[in-house]
Amino acid sequence: MPARSESQTGSGVALFDTPLGRCAVAWTPRGIAAVQLPEGRDTATRARAAARVPGAAESVPPRGVQRVIDEITLLLSGQARALAEVALDLEGVTPFARRVYEAARALPPGATSTYGELAQRIGEPSKARAVGQALGRNPFAVVVPCHRVLGAGGRLGGFSANGGVTAKQRLLVLESAHAPRDAAACEGDGQIAFDARSAVRRLRAADPALARLIDRVGPFELELRRASSVFAMLAEAIVYQQLNGRAAATIYARVCALFPGAHRGFTPQQILRASDAKLRGAGLSRAKTLALRDLARRAAKHELPGLAEARELDDAVLIERLTEVRGIGRWTVEMLLIFRLGRPDVLPVDDFGVRKGYALAFGKRSLPKPRELARLGQRWAPYRTVAAWYLWRAAALQPR
Repeated sequence: MPARSESQTGSGVALFDTPLGRCAVAWTPRGIAAVQLPEGRDTATRARAAARVPGAAESVPPRGVQRVIDEITLLLSGQARALAEVALDLEGVTPFARRVYEAARALPPGATSTYGELAQRIGEPSKARAVGQALGRNPFAVVVPCHRVLGAGGRLGGFSANGGVTAKQRLLVLESAHAPRDAAACEGDGQIAFDARSAVRRLRAADPALARLIDRVGPFELELRRASSVFAMLAEAIVYQQLNGRAAATIYARVCALFPGAHRGFTPQQILRASDAKLRGAGLSRAKTLALRDLARRAAKHELPGLAEARELDDAVLIERLTEVRGIGRWTVEMLLIFRLGRPDVLPVDDFGVRKGYALAFGKRSLPKPRELARLGQRWAPYRTVAAWYLWRAAALQPR
């Protein structure tokens, strides 16, 4: 059934796309009545959200609801978003559950609590089990972040959404990657190490064709991801290799879920102690299992540079050192240099998207060879990272 405009009663339900899949939201004039994470089928996702608003028809979300959808989508894309101010329709929610949900909403992205701690926070220290039951019935997935509430000792506990604790772990991993961390561990990480506006001006002057692409795309908006260590960066890169984002994120969450308290990422020691069967059972291939073990061994022997050292090393030196790790190639390190360390002058000439973007932006019928692109890109130095970002956007501008 096609969506129609907002119903006369001001209530409705709608599906929306996120990196986790198709979610659903239901609303009334009082606020958001339900947020449902993806079920196996769209019909099931829609039905579970609509159950909170009997008679609600599938509708085009009004402006306020669309803003909530946008914020949820950004959060599920890995961007830290606080949804504590979203108005909720709490019709039918017990007074006890309302207090639990209010306490859970006070937890910011990247933070966690336990059922016992939440029980103490609402003044009911003996009701940790009841807190867990209330969260298990939470109809406002993500907006009331029940995934941030763990069992005693950091155990994941339960999760009522499709995918169970793996889905819970995946949400925690997404949020932890962008949460504020200890300054000493991540000093400078997550910050672009150059003046982006000066870089764009320099590229405009150096290349008229690239200037036209810049006009089409708009401002340079490279977003860096934070990480606690070089090991964490490379471990995630190994898991994600040759998989689409959704499948890779699910497997990464399963690997993290093998270890207590690993929603901020697993450690070298945990990987070295785990059996091959355990790692393979989480979805890792044999090649990726061997690569993770080699990475963990090198990290345990302090053969990997720390973040502080990595920031001081020249790009070429860092590429040479990190490509010694099994399963880590030049492209992987270049992605680290761009998206984790914010280096200004990296042109990943082997990247299909960059080559495709060049062909589109410069009106070429065929993709340039990597060596040719390296030569052509010399005029963009010392801001080849910025040029690469715009070339990726050129590919994204093309209709599917």
